[in-house]
Amino acid sequence: MEKPEIAVAFAPDLHVFVGGAERAERPAVRIDGAATLGHLVESLGVPLTEVGALLLDGSPVPTSHIPRGGEAVTVLAVSRPQPLPGPARFLLDVHLGKLARQLRLLGVDTAYESIDIGDPALAARSAAEQRVMLSRDRGLLRRRELWAGGYVYSHRPEEQLRDVLSRFAPPLAPWTRCTACNGSLREATKESVHDELAAGTERSFDVFARCEDCGQVYWRGAHHGRLNAIVADAVREFGDIPATRA
Repeated sequence: MEKPEIAVAFAPDLHVFVGGAERAERPAVRIDGAATLGHLVESLGVPLTEVGALLLDGSPVPTSHIPRGGEAVTVLAVSRPQPLPGPARFLLDVHLGKLARQLRLLGVDTAYESIDIGDPALAARSAAEQRVMLSRDRGLLRRRELWAGGYVYSHRPEEQLRDVLSRFAPPLAPWTRCTACNGSLREATKESVHDELAAGTERSFDVFARCEDCGQVYWRGAHHGRLNAIVADAVREFGDIPATRA
C-alpha cells in the first residue's frame, strides 16, 4: 500500500535549499503519519531557521503538526527584519572571519571561532550566550540547541554583510568594538600607547583607541579610507550612528 501524500509549496526565497522537483508549484511529498511537519521540511533541505511560517490550507500551523494525506502546505521564508527573542548578538563559525570583522567594525556584538570547535560546541555556545548562530552549514543550523540561527546565503563578504544587516537590523555603533576580539574600544592618549607605536606612526597620528579586553591599539592608518567606506555604506542603508557616537 502506497503512503499518503501532501502537497508542499516553498516560497521562492527558499528554492536555494530544495531540488528541482520541490520547486514545482505543488510537488507531492509522501508522509508516514508519524514525522512532524518541521521534520519533513528539514528532510527536504530547508533549515527551520529559514522558515517564517507554515501554512496548512492557508492557516498557520506549528512545526509539531503531524501532516495527513491530502493536506496542502505552504512554507514561507522569514520576514525581514526578523524579530529576535533578545538583543541582536551573533556567533559566527570558522568560515566567516571577514564577516565577523566587518560586523565588529560596525559595533555589532559578534563572537567568532577562528578554529573549528565542532557543531555541538557552537550550538551550545549559541544557547549559553543567547547568540544568533550564523553559518553556511545547514547541518549546524538544524541543531535543536541553537538559541537562534541564520543561513548566510552568499560566498561574498560584502553581500554577506548586507544580508545580515537587512535580516536582523542590529543597531550600529561604528568604531566602538575591537575587530580582533570583539572587546570595547576606549579613547587612549598618545602617551599611554607610546611604547607600542612605530616612530612614523607616533609622528603622523594623534587620535588613538585601545581595546579594553585584548589591549590592541587602533589609529586611522592606511586602511582607514577603505574601512570608512564600509561604515558609511552600512550606515547610509541600514541605520544612523547614535548621537553619542558621531
